[in-house]
Amino acid sequence: LRSFAYGGQSIHRCKTAMLDHLQPGDKVLFAGVGRGKDAIHAAQLGADVTVVDMSETMLQSFQRNLAKVETKGSIRQIHRDIFKVMEFEQYDMVVANFFLNVFVRGTMLQVLRHLIDLGKPGANIVIGDFAPAANNPFARFIKALYWYPAILFFCLVTQNALHWIYEYPYALKLLGLEIVDKKHFGFGRMKSY
Repeated sequence: LRSFAYGGQSIHRCKTAMLDHLQPGDKVLFAGVGRGKDAIHAAQLGADVTVVDMSETMLQSFQRNLAKVETKGSIRQIHRDIFKVMEFEQYDMVVANFFLNVFVRGTMLQVLRHLIDLGKPGANIVIGDFAPAANNPFARFIKALYWYPAILFFCLVTQNALHWIYEYPYALKLLGLEIVDKKHFGFGRMKSY
């Protein structure tokens, strides 16, 4: 309900957009799964899903959502810090939806590197998150009005890092990856996610 109030269906569509690349039986890891409707959708498509979250509250919320549906694939839950997940080169897809933005830039790059290492060679690394504003000064101003209330709220209640929207394509290229697909989801007239 909270993400719907903030972004309509755009956030959910962003979180599930790349799951159409999955094949039944693919192994998928969701880092910082939260309530996990995207992970449940992957399991409904037949993927074998592993979800990781440090928050017991979020995993309980995930479990409540999972109890409402049937899945074709399996789901395994891990309650720990993502850096303590050492299942290197095990996953066909590694998903970080609205997860990397909780870290300061240096830590975000370390987490991203770790997520890449969890994927098999050639794995898909999927990031769903806020999209940077266009180079237009007015668009950047509007994006700032949209972004900063959300990030300030999360800084206050969850101790997330305060930062501008990350340029993930740049970070992925810096870490040696190639962008093979990119989708934008709008809220209003902005390419928000």
